[in-house]
Amino acid sequence: MIDVGELPLMQQDEHFMRLALREATAALDHQDVPVGAVIVREGRVIARGHNQRELLNDPTAHAEMLALTAAAEAVGAWRLDGCTIYVTLEPCPMCAGAIVQARVPRLVYGATDPKTGACGSLYAITTDERLNHQVITEGGVLEHDAADLLRAFFAEQRAMGKK
Repeated sequence: MIDVGELPLMQQDEHFMRLALREATAALDHQDVPVGAVIVREGRVIARGHNQRELLNDPTAHAEMLALTAAAEAVGAWRLDGCTIYVTLEPCPMCAGAIVQARVPRLVYGATDPKTGACGSLYAITTDERLNHQVITEGGVLEHDAADLLRAFFAEQRAMGKK
């Protein structure tokens, strides 16, 4: 078994984004938008999350928010130093703000979100120098896989007369 930490950064990013994509598919079980997140520290996944807004009837139950909460519990602190969060879709303003507040040093996302993306598309919260923390932000990792999953979900929803 290969140590993921020994792989070049781009391959590590793709490996962990694949795990986030797997997490995203879990949201389909309860008709949630398929977005997944994993948080990695020292080459190990310490937290996972997928959208659960429909399941929990909670507007804040985004993949990132749930993963951040689980990661804070795993490390025993709200500051997530040394962590990277992998998300299949560019975070919204709420999630981007939470990533900044948690002091996550690095964000990697898949598909861009021109309607609500807050990490470069519509806003740039994670890199805004007016805030007390900036996040190294990289998008486009396995972008097509993430976008295809979302397109298929919304096509199915429209076919059923929803969303």
